[in-house]
Amino acid sequence: MSLKSCEKIEKSQVVLTIEVGSAEFEAAIEKAYQKMRKKINVPGFRPGKAPRKVIEGMYGAEVFFEEAINIAFPEAYEAAVKEKELQVVGYPAVEMVGECTKEGFTFTATTPVYPEVTLGEYKGLTAEKDEVKVGAADVNERLKLLQDRNTRLVSVDREAKEGDTAVIDFEGFLNGVPFDGGKGEGHNLELGSHSFVPGFEEQVVGMKAGEEKDLDITFPEDYHADLAGKAVVFKVKVNEVKAKEVPELDDEFAKDVSEFDTLKDLKADLKKQITEERQKDADRAFEDAVMEQAAANITAEIPDAMVETQCRQFLDNFKMQIAQQGIPYEQYMQITGMDEAKLLEDAKEPALRQVKMDLTVAAIIKAENLDATDEEVEAEYKKLAEQYNMDIEMVKKYLPAEQIKDQLVSQKAVAVVVDSANVVVKKAPAKKTTKKTTKKADAEAEVETTETEAEKDAE
Repeated sequence: MSLKSCEKIEKSQVVLTIEVGSAEFEAAIEKAYQKMRKKINVPGFRPGKAPRKVIEGMYGAEVFFEEAINIAFPEAYEAAVKEKELQVVGYPAVEMVGECTKEGFTFTATTPVYPEVTLGEYKGLTAEKDEVKVGAADVNERLKLLQDRNTRLVSVDREAKEGDTAVIDFEGFLNGVPFDGGKGEGHNLELGSHSFVPGFEEQVVGMKAGEEKDLDITFPEDYHADLAGKAVVFKVKVNEVKAKEVPELDDEFAKDVSEFDTLKDLKADLKKQITEERQKDADRAFEDAVMEQAAANITAEIPDAMVETQCRQFLDNFKMQIAQQGIPYEQYMQITGMDEAKLLEDAKEPALRQVKMDLTVAAIIKAENLDATDEEVEAEYKKLAEQYNMDIEMVKKYLPAEQIKDQLVSQKAVAVVVDSANVVVKKAPAKKTTKKTTKKADAEAEVETTETEAEKDAE
């Protein structure tokens, strides 16, 4: 192999002109003959036993050229890339130059390479950061979620009301004939959830356990074709009526749902949790903002291949998410009417942003001469083992040290940008307050008092 030239062109691509000489080509032709001879029939010879010269005499000397070129190309291309120490980021576009003879052939390979990156401003950047403020309403909202989660359904001997759950048997009839998918037994229907066809739940309201009733229902016009706009009858029997038993928000509730003995302590802990969550969100958003600025400031000719590879990575991640939900990807695409080509097209802009971000981080690592020590890598392994409650050797089995090291160095690069950045605090909008005389207001006032005391202590 002889590399004739290496020319840089636009969008971080190089054109390699490579010559494969007679000796290399002859070796490739012999490999092609060994590979193809069993598929070539020659009178007087068993399959695969005909000599190369005989086959070339029958079909011409060029019979093995195409396969030989395919064999010779990868080795010649890889040797040229190694000779020029190129960091290739995609597949080459290959074109033959002139004719191929037994003396060899010449070809060009236009290949995308890792771009030259010039950093712009990446220190001392400025971005807004949300002020973290947690009020009584935020704590009460989280408390309400806990209350809802611990609400029980208890059987009641009365007519069903909206908000109750009716345990029902039902069967639907169209013109007196049962229709597919219209039957169920022991179904738990929350009245007011609007999970059934319009008009169904409303007619169950008022029924008691043991009662049977025919419900006249007309399906919506946009329902599936067989039943769209059709008038049907559902025969319904209520087996049981269940009502929500909502726990009182008191000290006993706190003991049941947490490690705290009082509601006041539980509220204080919820406020701490919400504050930490919002602080992490604010920090992450600030980091994203300054890193996007740093990425926007770089100068680089980004090859299309890098963006296309990132698009494919996004698509693979999407497929994995769909699979985790237990839905075959092809089935999901069919149901939603989505098109993979459209997905890839829509991914181009975020893919370009991600590529620029990766290039920026790599350039900062180089400019700042960042590295991670063996001690830092070991400490990260220990941290991950504790976080996931795994044996440290098991973590090392699944996460190579080089991968951990790359993550740590990338984190250091981001820290260079974030730690030097200027923060403009974005004040949280003031919430309107009105005077209340309800028990809820008293509960909120208790939280506000707790906040005020905590803030004073902090000061």
